[in-house]
Amino acid sequence: MWKDFKAFAMKGNIVDLAVAVVIGGAFGKIVTSLVENIIMPFIGVLTGGINLTESFVYGSGEAQIQLGVFLQSIIDFLIIAFAIFLALRLMTKLSRKKEEAVVEEPVPALDAKEELLKEIRDLLKKEQA
Repeated sequence: MWKDFKAFAMKGNIVDLAVAVVIGGAFGKIVTSLVENIIMPFIGVLTGGINLTESFVYGSGEAQIQLGVFLQSIIDFLIIAFAIFLALRLMTKLSRKKEEAVVEEPVPALDAKEELLKEIRDLLKKEQA
């Protein structure tokens, strides 16, 4: 059972997935910090000092609906989705360039003499069989 688990865990896809999850988590923290500390204060300055995370709070006591925090999460998501889109687009462009670089050389056309010799060879093979 241990060998099966080890073989499963060491497959390339599983290791790649684990690395992607760790990098994605770190990237998410960076984007969250960007939105909380740079973008949202900038939006607050543009809107006359309104702090969206504190302004759109409805309810009383512990039961509060925080629409500003929800808006901030939407901005986080859009930035992360756009960054992933750009990364995938770049990766597909790079893979296309590699595919274009591996172009097979066309088979040279045979002249009449070579074609005739091939036919003779094939006929001799048929007679021997």
